[in-house]
Amino acid sequence: MNAKPDVRLPAVSVIMPVLNEERHLRGAVQAILAQEYAGDMEVVIALGPSTDHTDEIAAQLVAEDPRVHTVPNPTGRTPAALNAAIKASRHPVVVRVDGHGMLSPNYIATAVRLLEETGAQNVGGIMHAEGENDWEHAVAAAMTSKIGVGNAAFHTGGGAGEAETVYLGVFRREALEQQGGYNEEFIRAQDWELNFRIREAGGLIWFSPELKVSYRPRPSVRALAKQYKDYGRWRHVVARYHEGSINLRYLAPPTAVCAMAAGIVVGAALTPWGFVVPGLYLAAIAAGSVPAGKGLPLKARLRIPVALATMHMSWGWGFLTSPKSLARKVIASRRPAVVAAR
Repeated sequence: MNAKPDVRLPAVSVIMPVLNEERHLRGAVQAILAQEYAGDMEVVIALGPSTDHTDEIAAQLVAEDPRVHTVPNPTGRTPAALNAAIKASRHPVVVRVDGHGMLSPNYIATAVRLLEETGAQNVGGIMHAEGENDWEHAVAAAMTSKIGVGNAAFHTGGGAGEAETVYLGVFRREALEQQGGYNEEFIRAQDWELNFRIREAGGLIWFSPELKVSYRPRPSVRALAKQYKDYGRWRHVVARYHEGSINLRYLAPPTAVCAMAAGIVVGAALTPWGFVVPGLYLAAIAAGSVPAGKGLPLKARLRIPVALATMHMSWGWGFLTSPKSLARKVIASRRPAVVAAR
């Protein structure tokens, strides 16, 4: 039986969008319920139209613990799931967790403390990628290296401080209500876009390495490529929708794609010297894979260059091919999706 909640601590609503998460859902929810936090807590799982056993596992979790609830998300889209879960939740602190994310034991307690200490509207920490096989270990190494993701603190770590965005996030409910929740047209990059609006309204986004969420990488090259293509595509939509939201780090992958393509074309049609650019890129990711793969098995280390190239090229291609019509659709659809609780 759970101990009586400490009413001196703010109650917390944990929201979780899920779709085809039979592999990790139970572990993710158990990590939430086992949190070292004495305040009241609820977990709201927004169920998309899964084709595996996700719904059955969720029903079992609801039956096992009265703190767990579910709401439907017929669209299957992440931002719609998040808004549905926010509407169905009731507490002043809202914690976003994904169905394949594992919170560290003191994550919620630390986040609540940081909200109080910093006055931030949203706090978050490190996306700690962890694999379960050679390919996933390689992707995890790529996702936590600067050659893979640049200087993004929530990937590579760093000192605590103000940030543009953070991984997942622990929000004050009033900040979500003020912004109308997530923009449901942003299938990807909805976190970055919401945090941009919070900052534009004068709110503080705070990163702290004290917060850590274990993340399970995509299980195949194709899945990773789709993920990063979508990231690039929707990050370009954010750049079109919010002027001044782009920086040089985001332009590196599309620049690399253009340079690689130009080098291959020149090398094939005019002079072999054109192949120097692709060669230098491949040499760079091969060299960068060495420190990134330190301590990993040989089979995992050999896969790191493939993971890096997949991430870079897919993100860059998605950015370059992102249609302008998506931004117009986003602008036309903007309306509050979350209203204040009664």
